[in-house]
Amino acid sequence: MAQITRATKALDEAGVAFALRSYAYDPSADSIGLAAALALGAPPAQVFKTLMVLADGKPACAIAPSDGEVSLKRVAAALGAKAAEMMRPADAERITGYKVGGISPFGQMRHVPAVLDETALLWDAIFVNGGQRGLQVLVSGEDAARVLGAVVADIAA
Repeated sequence: MAQITRATKALDEAGVAFALRSYAYDPSADSIGLAAALALGAPPAQVFKTLMVLADGKPACAIAPSDGEVSLKRVAAALGAKAAEMMRPADAERITGYKVGGISPFGQMRHVPAVLDETALLWDAIFVNGGQRGLQVLVSGEDAARVLGAVVADIAA
């Protein structure tokens, strides 16, 4: 598995400290995020999933704990939009340059607005996809928000 991805390059270029963790990715898992948490031996609330959405028809990224649901209404509100919906997987792959299951909020092909769930700031560090299936970066929530220029908000359903 490659240890250098566009995500890790983006974090390096931003001068952010992070650690890499790899695990055996299971594409048949009911929840990729929960499977990652189990494989990493981390609490599911510390492993964040990256969801690509359309907010008023424009691409955006929502980053939230893998053990919960995301409120699209709250994502829209955090982005100043009227409505949000999940992006089709093929569109998410085209816009981010990553494969589903390996989509990182860092180093996407196109910069899009991001919303980070406020619980990220409760941890010393959170796991976020590192840009390929089976690779996670461990990074502080503050650094993640700063690098992404993310709005920090309660987006849990």
